[in-house]
Amino acid sequence: MDFVEDIKNGAVFIYPTDTIYGLGCDATNAESVSFIKNLKYRDKDKPMSVIAPSVEWIKEHCVVEDEMLEKYLPGPYTLIIKKKDPEFMKDVSSNDCLGVRIPDCEFTKLVEKAGIPFITTSVNLVGEPYAIKISDISAEILDAVDIVIGVGKLDGRPSILLIEGKEIVR
Repeated sequence: MDFVEDIKNGAVFIYPTDTIYGLGCDATNAESVSFIKNLKYRDKDKPMSVIAPSVEWIKEHCVVEDEMLEKYLPGPYTLIIKKKDPEFMKDVSSNDCLGVRIPDCEFTKLVEKAGIPFITTSVNLVGEPYAIKISDISAEILDAVDIVIGVGKLDGRPSILLIEGKEIVR
């Protein structure tokens, strides 16, 4: 199925990654980003991360070494890296850094095709376990989203954060 146009038009969706199920939208759509923050009862100033449409997109917008990109992406990592322009994607991250991922899974092809970054945040509410299958997701979230993309049971571990070269397992 092709959901690219729906996503570009503001759809909020649940999707599989190489780790756990995520909640996402077009990261350039401030209204959809705000909707996700409200749905998760998330502090509006807490930074979020994106799935980048390509390594080139990351290089264009962030300060990062090629070796780091080659070593960690695609894969189960979220790289916290400095933005070239601190105002870039300020609705996603109001500070001067941005969390970027390129999961090693089929869903990444949809992000590539869209050519835009997607919000990537776990689909669970704060304090609840991560969702590794659709049945783990609260009815409140399932009822609020526009699209649900399920592929069965996932690995179950959130991505590993990489901050200033240090891996942080969550």
